[in-house]
Amino acid sequence: MFPSILAAIGNTPLVELSRITRGLSGRILAKLEYLNPGFSKKDRIALQIIEDAEAEGQLKPGQTVVELTSGNTGTGLAIVCAVKGYPFVAVMSKGNSTERARMMQALGAEVVLIDQLPGSTPGQVSGGDLALVEEAAQRLTLERHAFRADQFHLASNRRAHSLHTAQEILSQTGGRIDLFCDFAGTGGSFAGCSAAFKAHNPAIQCYLVEPASAAILAGYPVANPNHRIQGGGYSMPELPLVDSNLVDGYLQVTDEQAIAAARRLATEEGIFAGFSSGANLAAALQLLETSGRGKTIVILLNDSGLKYLSTDLWPPTSP
Repeated sequence: MFPSILAAIGNTPLVELSRITRGLSGRILAKLEYLNPGFSKKDRIALQIIEDAEAEGQLKPGQTVVELTSGNTGTGLAIVCAVKGYPFVAVMSKGNSTERARMMQALGAEVVLIDQLPGSTPGQVSGGDLALVEEAAQRLTLERHAFRADQFHLASNRRAHSLHTAQEILSQTGGRIDLFCDFAGTGGSFAGCSAAFKAHNPAIQCYLVEPASAAILAGYPVANPNHRIQGGGYSMPELPLVDSNLVDGYLQVTDEQAIAAARRLATEEGIFAGFSSGANLAAALQLLETSGRGKTIVILLNDSGLKYLSTDLWPPTSP
């Protein structure tokens, strides 16, 4: 028996995608992060950020917590703050799916929704849209005398994955993995897992995944910042948490490839995951068909498909 829901964060299953890889040489192992209580990998960083801040005296009893979010970190923080007794304010772009805002509100969070830039499309949040959210988060932090759970800069984000996610994967595989690829959001899961994997075996190769139209980290010009892969690919020229020495290569995935892969996860493996999970699978399939042929590849399935029922990720039912 757990003392609270916080003890249920982590220790998610690792599943081989043997149906999707049928006929291919190699394996893809998927870490089912959508089985965390808040239905995403971000529960891990929410708990780590708050507990580290408590230990370091940066977060006082009853103090308000503020953070910008596409919805997943906000959900994780709403859960952690509800259990620990901190008021939480989630600041989110109106371009993100409505399910996530409603889930955060249900968990007791105050949700502040920020208009997108003129001409932006709902469901396609750009780096410019995120900059508006960041401005609002900074203002609210000052106004509320709040603790800022800054997921793009706090090392706790990276630590959550190096201390826990990566160690679980190494235990579940007996350390026998060859490649890791991960979609670029804050870069925390990539950085934390990659550092731990390379400490275990420097031969493990780690690839950062970006939207094909906004592959700025790979050095390409941004053709379209308003891609459909929610939760990352914000066209930021650098991610503060990512050490470039950890990156063995970059992979690009189109919106259509990410969507098709997410749908394959559902129909072929019975796994209901979101856009960025589809991007990770699409990137892993690229590797299996090229330089990763015959290898074992690990990916994270970052969040649940339930968070995207209002989007075009899932076709509407016929009348």
